[in-house]
This record gives sequence, C-alpha cells and structure tokens, in this order.
Amino acid sequence: MKRLIMSLAVISVASASFVAPEAAAQPTQDVVGTWALASVIAQQGDARTDVYGASPSGTLVLGSDGRYALIFLRNDLPKLASNNRTTGTPDENRAIASGAIAHFGTYRVDAANKALVFRIEKSTFPNWDGAEQSRSFSLSGDELTYTSPGSAGTATQIVLRRAK
Repeated sequence: MKRLIMSLAVISVASASFVAPEAAAQPTQDVVGTWALASVIAQQGDARTDVYGASPSGTLVLGSDGRYALIFLRNDLPKLASNNRTTGTPDENRAIASGAIAHFGTYRVDAANKALVFRIEKSTFPNWDGAEQSRSFSLSGDELTYTSPGSAGTATQIVLRRAK
C-alpha cells in the first residue's frame, strides 16, 4: 500500500511540474501579436492629457520570439517646409520630437507581477537606451492596457487594441 501511495505521489509531482511551464507561458501567448494604439493618457492630479492627441497613431508588435517594436505618433505632426528631414526648423523638430516615441528590443511577461518587462535596446528617447522597464498591464478581450513611466516624466496609461 505504501508503494502505491508513493507511486501516486511521484506521478502527481511529475505531472504538476510538466504542466507548470505551459501555464507560465500562457500569459505571454495572450499578448503576442500586433496591437494598434487607441490612447495615451497622462494624469497629474485632476489634469488628464492626451499625450499624442485625441487620435494617435501607433503600433506595438510583440513577437513570439520575445522581440518587440513600438512606435507612437501624433496624427498632427507638422510637415517640414524644406521637405528634407535633416533641415527642419527648431520649431518643426521640437514638435516632431515631442509628438513621437519609438523603441525596440526584447520583452518578457512577468506573470507573477502581471507586468510586461521591456529591455529597450534603442529608443528615440536615448535616455531609455539599455534600460529595463516593467509596466503593469491588464488584458481584456482584444484590449491591452499598461502603464508606462512616460518619457516626459509622467506615468501614462497606454490603451491598445489587437490589430485585425
């Protein structure tokens, strides 16, 4: 009888350890894909700001290989009068720099803390180059919401919808 109980215990432990990696990987599989930007809202006290305007454009691609690419833009970025991106005026360049963010690198899902962890290789905000940033997230159907530290110094809530 002791052998039977011991055998069942060993099988139970072995089965549990076999299932655990799949369960841990599931949150990652849930976020893999292409996401379209819906909003970027910064809030300080009672003041809410649409960081990239009321109708921002952008995408976040989370690959099954653990790599990602992100680009968020205002829809009202100015056209350059010179028609040459290297000769914009200071005002044009300032408007473009404050109305766009892009970065890429690797990511992982920290299931225990319900966080996306970005390892930023390069960014249009160079202060983030080489940084690792954890962003708490929630997933509801085809909507992914997370909080970013914000490249302008204020935490921002990002809402994306699965691209179709």
